[in-house]
This record gives sequence, C-alpha cells and structure tokens, in this order.
Amino acid sequence: MKIMLLADVESKALWDYFDKSKLDGIDLIISAGDLHAHYLSFLATFTKAPVLYVHGNHDTGYDTDGPDGCICIDDTIFVYKGLRVMGLGGSMRYKPGSWQYTEKQMKRRASKLRRKIRRRKGFDILVTHAPARGLGDGEDLPHRGFMTFKKLMDKYHPSYHVYGHVHKTYGSEFVRELSYNDTKLINAYEKYVIEIEDPPIPPEKWLSVEHFKRWRWEKFRK
Repeated sequence: MKIMLLADVESKALWDYFDKSKLDGIDLIISAGDLHAHYLSFLATFTKAPVLYVHGNHDTGYDTDGPDGCICIDDTIFVYKGLRVMGLGGSMRYKPGSWQYTEKQMKRRASKLRRKIRRRKGFDILVTHAPARGLGDGEDLPHRGFMTFKKLMDKYHPSYHVYGHVHKTYGSEFVRELSYNDTKLINAYEKYVIEIEDPPIPPEKWLSVEHFKRWRWEKFRK
C-alpha cells in the first residue's frame, strides 16, 4: 500500500504544477494538519484514494469551510483495507483558540478512544498534528510535543506515528524520520510517500468473495 503524507505547507508540485499522474498508485492520502481546505478538496477531486485528515492548530477555518470529499479522523479510528488509522489533531495550548490542548486535555481525548482501540484490537498508524514529547518536537511551548502520544506508542505499539507542526524551515529541529521502540515516526511536512505491506484480512472481516478467495488461497499455500 502506497500512502502520501502531507502537512503544514501545500506542495507546489501537487497544486501549482499539478499533474494527475503524480497521484498514480497512491492508495491513501493522510494530512497531519495546517493545510488549506481547498488544497485537500482539490486532491480529493483527482484521486479515488481516501483523503484523511486531522486538524492542525491553524485549521480553525475548517469549522465553516472544511475540506470537501475528505474524511476527518480526529478522535476516531478509520479502517481502510484492514489498515487502522487513529487521529488526534491539535497542538499544545499556547494562546486562546480551538485545536489547542493542555497535556491533561490531550490525555483525556486519548482516554475516550480506549473502547474503539479495544474493539479494533489496536491501531496501525497514529496521526497527530503535534509530535510526541522529546521525539522531533521543539522546546518552545507552541511546538512542544505531548507525552500522551509517547504513552500511546508504549502501550499499543503502532507501526507508524505521522505528525507535522515542526517545519523543515526550522533547521536542525526538523527530522524526517525517527524510531521509537517498535514505531517509526514520520514528519509529514509538505509531502512524503511511504510504502507499507497490506495488512492481512482475518476471516471474520471478509468484505467480499474476492477477499475470501484470497485468504483461502494464501492459507492453502501455507
């Protein structure tokens, strides 16, 4: 599965110099926040891939003019072809405004997802706007990460944590990829494409005859 990750800055290659072929082979698009709603709507128009997003601290305009044709995954788990994607947007609270949280408030949001996590038996990708504390974040309050995200990784061991908020233009503070225990952390600044293996589809989650045939053939081969 090929996934395009986006955050913070609209890619000129995808917007100003767009060519539909640039989305060929992309199975899923994920925005980690702070992108113009029309930009995400534009991409959704030219692809059959779902476009998922969480809110950044500057996405207050989404309340009245959100990304058309896109799916908000804040405070929920979205499952696509067996891939479980959980979203927790927003940044550390540094001034009055929406989509900003204290550590305690973010912990409370994560706690409300426990039932969904149990029902889905975990999650594969954690999508946030802010980084985890001490893992690609900044020392200033606006760009400080959340300990809550680190605790989620400690407990559930997702394969990926995708985030934004810390820009490449910040210099030495920007790191594209990091590792933390079993989780690969990726800063989705502007545009980044990753390829992952398709998750297995258990028999109790058959979605079609096609999936049943695939599962039966793979089981027979073993």
